[in-house]
Amino acid sequence: MGELFSRRIATYGMTLPMYRVLAAVWETGDQRLSDLAAVTTTEISTLSRLVGEMKRKGLVTRSRLEDNGRTVAINLTSKGRLLVEELMPIAVHFEHVAVSGFSDEEVARLKIVLREIYESLGSIEPEIEATKASAKPKRNSSKRPWSKLARTKE
Repeated sequence: MGELFSRRIATYGMTLPMYRVLAAVWETGDQRLSDLAAVTTTEISTLSRLVGEMKRKGLVTRSRLEDNGRTVAINLTSKGRLLVEELMPIAVHFEHVAVSGFSDEEVARLKIVLREIYESLGSIEPEIEATKASAKPKRNSSKRPWSKLARTKE
């Protein structure tokens, strides 16, 4: 469904992650980057680059919060608001088509199950972090096989 939706909104110069950001900010207004990352399930570094691109397109603004100068709030521009309001009916249509063969009760249960699956997968995060930490290469140049090759060719 994500791939189909991505193809559908590509004509608007949008990607699925961009749409998710627009929809999340449209729904709640000013969002801190960290809160937006949680809502959109996007890494902060990835989200920061994405928001930068969206800012260049004139879809969002970044501003410092008055009560906390270190925190940046993301909000929609009028152009971003118009675009998300144009794209939302397309997203709703996709959802209706996707669940058209299900009863309201089945759809409600499906949403609960998917949320539970997502939350369960969150328990894997420490495992991933531990794997990344143990897989980092050592910075000792004497253990770099290409270093020997470079010295032998000289």
